[in-house]
Amino acid sequence: MSTATTAITYKVPKRRHPVIQFTMTQPLGAAGLVVIVIMAIAGFFAHIVAPHDPLDLDFGAMLAPPSWEHWMGTDAFGRDVFSRIIYGARTALAVGFLASLAGSGLGAVIGVASAYFGGRIDMLIQRFMDILLAFPIIVLALAVVAVLGKWPVGGLDVNLIIAIAIPMVPKVARVVRSSALAIREMPYIDAARAAGYGHMRIIFRHITPNVVAPFLIMFTAFIAQAILLEASLSFLGLGVTEPTAAWGLMLSGASQEFYVQAPWMIIFPGLAISLAVFAFNLFGDSLRDWLDPKIKL
Repeated sequence: MSTATTAITYKVPKRRHPVIQFTMTQPLGAAGLVVIVIMAIAGFFAHIVAPHDPLDLDFGAMLAPPSWEHWMGTDAFGRDVFSRIIYGARTALAVGFLASLAGSGLGAVIGVASAYFGGRIDMLIQRFMDILLAFPIIVLALAVVAVLGKWPVGGLDVNLIIAIAIPMVPKVARVVRSSALAIREMPYIDAARAAGYGHMRIIFRHITPNVVAPFLIMFTAFIAQAILLEASLSFLGLGVTEPTAAWGLMLSGASQEFYVQAPWMIIFPGLAISLAVFAFNLFGDSLRDWLDPKIKL
């Protein structure tokens, strides 16, 4: 007699690309990401996409309403509003990305160091973070930019980026610290100490990589806040200055004198700011849900 053996094979499901997986599980976040990518492409290739030079003055077309030649009308100097909004996307994204990167990066380092060393160092750092958190974000940014003044480098005001980044530091530090406190008690951290590794090696090689998820979430969310802060400071005259194309500056020049005569000077920059902030908030919230292991389960 012969016994026949049957082999049972299991088909391993094909792992989807992370972008496809994110799009399928978080459609609203994917929609926000599409808007962000379109803005980034339009801003980076503004010299190709924009139909007019944003600095060209045309006094014969001052306050012209939207038309085929000027899709979003012109401002008080005859400059094309649509072109200035496209170039303003470059300014908003550059300031927002750099400010969020600086503030979130510094906050992450402070949060990890505070959790790792603990004791008196942790207490001193957290009390200083409490002082920064006591001030409203816009008030703290106003104070910093007023004290530092202007420092333009490569068309961007470095002090403006610093002023926007500083209010982000304590919030990121608190969130990252809470994650790092749990990681500090893991056995592999004790093993690294027993192996004689230095503090910097343990912090940057063993703890920091494990707080990337909350860092990415905070970094993405704060880009929207940085864009809004840049527009607010430019509106108040403490941010980007003329003739640079910036959404907040466009609102500042149109809000008082031309809101009745030329409402398009206010409507379109306001819509651009709202759309950018909404897209980054959608993407940030969806990224938080997607990276949360409890949601995945």
